[in-house]
Amino acid sequence: MPSLITPADRIFVAGHRGMAGSAICRALQRAGFPNLLTASHAELDLEDGHAVQRWFAEHQPSVVVLAAAKVGGIQANSSFPADFLLENLKIQTHVIETAWRSGVRRLLFLGSSCIYPKFAEQPIREEALLTGALEPTNEWYAIAKITGIKLCAALRCQHGFDAISLMPTNLYGPGDNYHPTNSHVLPVLIRRFHEAAETNAPSVTCWGTGTPLREFLHVDDLGEACVFALEQWQPGPEDQQFLNVGTGVDLSIRELAETVATATGYQGAIEWNSSKPDGTPKKQLDVSRLAALGWRARIPLAEGLASTVALFREELAQQLVRL
Repeated sequence: MPSLITPADRIFVAGHRGMAGSAICRALQRAGFPNLLTASHAELDLEDGHAVQRWFAEHQPSVVVLAAAKVGGIQANSSFPADFLLENLKIQTHVIETAWRSGVRRLLFLGSSCIYPKFAEQPIREEALLTGALEPTNEWYAIAKITGIKLCAALRCQHGFDAISLMPTNLYGPGDNYHPTNSHVLPVLIRRFHEAAETNAPSVTCWGTGTPLREFLHVDDLGEACVFALEQWQPGPEDQQFLNVGTGVDLSIRELAETVATATGYQGAIEWNSSKPDGTPKKQLDVSRLAALGWRARIPLAEGLASTVALFREELAQQLVRL
């Protein structure tokens, strides 16, 4: 099957400075797609619809990857629900609608596995979308992402716009956000255990009970999955318009904390604050559809975590880490 995108395509990666967007740019360049279009927030505010329209008219991308989003962990979602809903809805609507109206040939929208119901049957298949209540600690972000998926599907259905979506599981790797309260669980653990190892702290306290099960995907694997989908995946009229992306393997947060402690060299005690929320009890994606097309994740968690900790420490010394 010939590739659905070509090296001549002008590919706009929205959110190229983020963890996912930067990984997608690296993967596209490795795959031989040199004509990448990018714009920093100072150059293009994606929440400004008129600015987005002007930018598309000037730069005329033929392919768009929408990786830009306001993201954060449980505390950030709980503290800023309106921000998470409004900002993501604006970004998605402006980019997706403008891409369609501008004659963009192909668009990839990046969602999140948090779109699925809190108590979805495990592992979670794509059909689980909208079959139950969401996890309250991130429902605002999830609702925005569901809207983006459905907008892509609606434009494909009504207007034949070639828009597809991928739903990645929890990501980690280069470019992550290590803020102590506004980041996701894995970078928080990396920072916390690194600092404890540096100071020889007797113990580290983690949120919750440690029992929830989570799946983690190295962001470079996500980048490769995005290129694969852009090149090869064309859903039929009766197919799901989005695909899960993950490893298909999960582990408990307690096991994750122990793995991070090992990777950072921390040897003290690990304690748990059960007064803090656990979030969804289990979230493991069924990745069989993407696997049937020929793509699987390649970076094992232990290997990816070791390289991520090494990079974190290297960039921390150079004051390059997002804190």
